Amino acid sequence: MPRILSIDYGQKRTGIAVTDEMQIIASGLTTIPTHTLIDFLKDYFAKEKVEAVLIGEPKQMNGQPSESASVINGFVTHFSNIFPDMKVIRVDERFTSKMAFQTMLDSGLSKKQRQNKGLIDEISATIMLQDYLSSKRF
Repeated sequence: MPRILSIDYGQKRTGIAVTDEMQIIASGLTTIPTHTLIDFLKDYFAKEKVEAVLIGEPKQMNGQPSESASVINGFVTHFSNIFPDMKVIRVDERFTSKMAFQTMLDSGLSKKQRQNKGLIDEISATIMLQDYLSSKRF
């Protein structure tokens, strides 16, 4: 079964998570500089079968698009032009960064480790993907 990949897109860094081949568990893959994302995805898609890509949709508390939505929407358009056959699934990414930080606290990471914003992005992508997988099962 092909994997599902999750992207927590940011202007500087992008967190990436992926499912196992059975699409049961989401795991953090990496955080990369955003300007290298398309090349990274081309390489990854050449090596692994991926059936869909989740991309976070930033929203405000009232459900309206956040300030960064236009940047991410631009990326989604660019992504779809480069990978026209790849299914894109947009998911609400509200609270994922806070949940990621709490996960880091709960796992006992040191203060220095918790300051690693790249790790927060990777964990955020993992949380989005695991939430999506959980919602698919019910």
